[in-house]
Amino acid sequence: MNKLPLFFAVIWLFLGVITFSQEAAASRYASIVIDVNRGIVLHAINPDKRRYPASLTKIMTLYMVFEALKQGKLTLDQRLHVSRRAAGMAPSNLKLTAGDTITLETAIYALVTKSANDAAVIVAEALGKTESKFAVSMTKKARTLGMRKTTFRNASGLPNRRQKSTARDMATLARHLINDFPRQYRYFSTPKYIFRGKTLKNHNTLLRTYRGTDGVKTGYIRASGFNLVASAKRDGRRLIGVVFGGHNPKSRDREMARLFDKGFAKAKTWRGGVSSIKRSTTKIALKKTTPKKPTTKPLQAIRKYAHDLTPIVNRDTEPAWSIQVGAYKTVNPARRAAQLAVKRIRNLNEHTRIHISPHKEEGGLIYRARLVGFTKSHAKAACQRLKRRRMGCVAIPPT
Repeated sequence: MNKLPLFFAVIWLFLGVITFSQEAAASRYASIVIDVNRGIVLHAINPDKRRYPASLTKIMTLYMVFEALKQGKLTLDQRLHVSRRAAGMAPSNLKLTAGDTITLETAIYALVTKSANDAAVIVAEALGKTESKFAVSMTKKARTLGMRKTTFRNASGLPNRRQKSTARDMATLARHLINDFPRQYRYFSTPKYIFRGKTLKNHNTLLRTYRGTDGVKTGYIRASGFNLVASAKRDGRRLIGVVFGGHNPKSRDREMARLFDKGFAKAKTWRGGVSSIKRSTTKIALKKTTPKKPTTKPLQAIRKYAHDLTPIVNRDTEPAWSIQVGAYKTVNPARRAAQLAVKRIRNLNEHTRIHISPHKEEGGLIYRARLVGFTKSHAKAACQRLKRRRMGCVAIPPT
């Protein structure tokens, strides 16, 4: 019997399986890198395509936990009940038994290191009574943070065909996590945690292999591929990156490191605006004279760019915050960006001003486009509005 046809058939089938898996991985791929300092996108591929987040879901679960801590609804040493449902969760888990208890802080460490699914259900039931009700709250919170294409159906990220998010939304979540809970964010840089004699290692190996990485979370289910949200800080500049659909953990991590390398190089030399990330080839000569005085325009002078100027802030709160909507190498584009921001925010108060300020950086002078005269809540609400309109924005506290 001639075995050659059978041999070639096996080879053909093998090559077909490889091709199919490569195509499947490519169809799941999405990525984005943002410069948090300037509020701009440095890289994006399929950033708004909806994907399965897998255990990236736990970033939102922990965001809700940190919010509950801030509001006094929970305490770190509070003991949480392990339900039968929680004890029956599929791995990764702590192998808890029904009726057991763990502290909230233990649950936090278990989520950021081992990505324990039983810990996710435990905190979900503590906050929402049931995991499904907690997931509804997660989705509502996602909308308030500007995550318009994200829907949560559970707290763990285990497979659910209606639980989807995007690379852009996950980057938005990571940015809020870092800005809203800077103290609690430190949990995500925990390399390992000892629980009942067992060492729980952090799945995010970039914490050890990529300089400056301090978070945040990995994720995997078969339908998603290998996902990662990461943040790294170098020389005072923070980048947030998201990769969906990695072929395996190592290739996913290499891809994130590659994107970060390019991002830090691009951010270091960037001189463009909100939507432009091309490096300028024109050298800007620095004059010895004093830079031009910052331009400040009263709100009355820009009313034609705004609609419905109903105040939305507490007038007893000091309006010392500002928002930055871009940084440009010339004044006029900066002024136009600020005027566009006024038009898109719509609800302003009598304190609001356009402020274009020159700032010296390595290799040249840039002009920061800012609106000043906000309270903290007003500044964050304004940035949320702008980001929903695909416009970069960073809320800046008083200095």
